[in-house]
Amino acid sequence: MPTVLVHAKGWRVVIYPNDHRPPHVHVLGPDVHARFELLCDLGQVKPLSNVGFTHSQLQTLANFLARHVKSLCKAWGEIHGH
Repeated sequence: MPTVLVHAKGWRVVIYPNDHRPPHVHVLGPDVHARFELLCDLGQVKPLSNVGFTHSQLQTLANFLARHVKSLCKAWGEIHGH
């Protein structure tokens, strides 16, 4: 499970090699997990699921991922051969 980005709070952004479409990332921390869809054509992200993150933390993550969406989309393509 390649970690493609790390947030300053230590949350890891990962892309699983054998994962399914649509393009998305998992954000992992101690006892927390969220998934965000990568809307590559729009340069945006969309929350898909959340276990343990507060609403404020989820918004912080969405903003962080949106700033890096181009590199995340590129990483998704490289990992999945698209």
